[in-house]
This record gives sequence, structure tokens and C-alpha cells, in this order.
Amino acid sequence: MPGTDIDTDAGREHTPDAQAFLDMQASPEFQDLRHRLRRFIFPMTAFFLIWYFVYVLLGAYAHDFMATKVVGNINLGLLLGLLQFVSTFVITGLYVRFANRELDPRAAAIRDELEGAQQ
Repeated sequence: MPGTDIDTDAGREHTPDAQAFLDMQASPEFQDLRHRLRRFIFPMTAFFLIWYFVYVLLGAYAHDFMATKVVGNINLGLLLGLLQFVSTFVITGLYVRFANRELDPRAAAIRDELEGAQQ
């Protein structure tokens, strides 16, 4: 049930109250976590959006360029379109690695501090 004590192997954990969440949100640890997340997310999002819109604009206005044959019937438009998928998977992999190394340990420490604060 929400708001009740939970027995764990590590001891008893308590559900923090609203003020504890507000205090943690203002803490340097939480601000550092937010800063690290934003330092990754904003540039990566900007990179992908620019890359995507360049592809769309090339498809709309640079027909001859996009129709340039690379190998057989494969043209630049097809290759750039496939690279959109590749870049999505690469960005996802980079984020997972970043989150595992940088965000998750800090978030776990914040959660442990928050849940253990009322013991």
C-alpha cells in the first residue's frame, strides 16, 4: 500500500513525505544529476534533429544530389535514410551506456539517501 512501511533485506525503508522530496530536489546531488542529464540530452537531441531536418530538406530540394548513384541502384537518398535508423540506434546505445555509468549510480545514491533519511 502507498505510504506504508516496506520490509526489505537491508532493513526497514520508509516512504518519504513531500517535504523530503522538495528538499532533495534542491540538494546539490540532485542538481548535479539534472545537470549531467541535460548536458547529454540537449546536445544529442539538437544533433539528431539537425541531422533529420537536413535529410528531409535534401530530399525535398536536392533531388539530383539524393539521386546520385553509389552502387548499382543504391543512391545517396537511400543510404542517408538508412543512416537515420543507424544513428537512432547509436544514440540509444550511447544514452544507455551514459545512464549506466553516470546517472544510475547517482540516482540510486539519491534514492537511498531519501528513503533512508527517516529510519
